[in-house]
Amino acid sequence: MIALGADHGGFKLKEAIKKYLEASRLEYRDFGTFDEKSVDYAPIGAKVAHFVAAGNAEKGILCCGTGIGMSIAANKVKGIRAAVCDNAYCAEITRHHNNANILCLGGRVINEEQAVQFTKLFLNTPFDGGRHQRRIDEIAAIERGEL
Repeated sequence: MIALGADHGGFKLKEAIKKYLEASRLEYRDFGTFDEKSVDYAPIGAKVAHFVAAGNAEKGILCCGTGIGMSIAANKVKGIRAAVCDNAYCAEITRHHNNANILCLGGRVINEEQAVQFTKLFLNTPFDGGRHQRRIDEIAAIERGEL
């Protein structure tokens, strides 16, 4: 299960990603928005992040104008590692090294084709573990107030 969300600035990217997920027969849940009318990104980002953090979705994808606002909102939820990606390398390496569980994309930064390409990389790239797990554990320690 993939959790999806977008504000008005990321709506078109989300819709392109939905088409890819449907064509690939991948299950998703869309938390909105459902048109290009102006909406605030934080509540949508929070819904997706809580859904992922609760284990209801393996990963999430959030889209706004730049991806930055959504990533800031999502990263406030314990257990979320949301990464803004504007190129293929970052979409892949954030899985390999950071075990990111939410991909954040910007509708004013990338196009729909790139959004689908980055989504494929994000969804299909495994976490490397090893020394990178230690770093993920350190991030969790920050969340617990230990660092």
